[in-house]
Amino acid sequence: MTRNETRQSILARIGSTSLLTLSRIVPPHGARILLKQENENPTGSMKDRMALAMVEAAEADGRLAPGGSVVEYTGGSTGVSLSLVCAVKNHPLHIVTSDAFAREKLDHMRILGAKLQVIPSDSGRMTEKLTRDMIEAARIVADNTGAFWTDQMRNRDQLAAYHAMADEIWTQTGGRIDGFVQSVGTAASLRGIAEGLRRRDDRIRLVAVEPAESAVLSGGPSGAHRIDGIGAGYVVPLWREDIADEIEQVSTEEATAMAFRLAREEGLFAGTSTGANIVAALRLAERLGPGATIVTVMCDTGMKYLKTFGAKLEGSSDH
Repeated sequence: MTRNETRQSILARIGSTSLLTLSRIVPPHGARILLKQENENPTGSMKDRMALAMVEAAEADGRLAPGGSVVEYTGGSTGVSLSLVCAVKNHPLHIVTSDAFAREKLDHMRILGAKLQVIPSDSGRMTEKLTRDMIEAARIVADNTGAFWTDQMRNRDQLAAYHAMADEIWTQTGGRIDGFVQSVGTAASLRGIAEGLRRRDDRIRLVAVEPAESAVLSGGPSGAHRIDGIGAGYVVPLWREDIADEIEQVSTEEATAMAFRLAREEGLFAGTSTGANIVAALRLAERLGPGATIVTVMCDTGMKYLKTFGAKLEGSSDH
């Protein structure tokens, strides 16, 4: 864009994010790791892509009328992204969320004009019961008010946004990509990007990431964890067993430690889901070896977790 050009709205800034090579957090004798900078989106999250896709698809086919209301359940980033899109498009938004998620995200939604319904959690932890309670609360709001329910766990309109993201990755790497790694929340981003990349080259190794404490995709029991935005605690509707070639389990502790490493060694401040992505990408890099290229995702900015991370620093010995 030249100096004299302007954009019609902030929504035009969604997508077309940068791809950055990690320089210090790299495995010895391992593959190159590239990080897709989704923090460059307007709310600092890749969820801007799917929020816009879901709303615009519903507007286009009449499910969402001009000025019509929207409802969604969310752990945070989807809610912030929907709050942005609905604010610009003048759709009142009702968000069902929980105290299990970063306070910064909840505040951001409110600032953008969303109405919040906060469901109590089990000691601030993400569990299957909490996910299902939030979904049911959103369904009731939709039934009682007639609001359009984006229903992110089932909505396939968002896949088109991630097909476009796959095209970006392919173009930015010049088609030189051997592996792609992404954590699983709704499974839409991994599924959409995997479909897009496999159309180009079906030899690309695709890795799903889930919390070790709740490794349900790997056949393990549902459990509680503290990695925001992933690990619903059950096998989500958009998941398919053929999406990924392998599944990596990463603990909350590993993901958090890597998020801090990313900030201190690469100057990139991201959340715990990004930390989990990089842990899994490093494992894949060691297996693929030198000469290979792996792409993973900086899902959002760490600015969404300042209070959460700050509390961890206060409890450590180096503050």
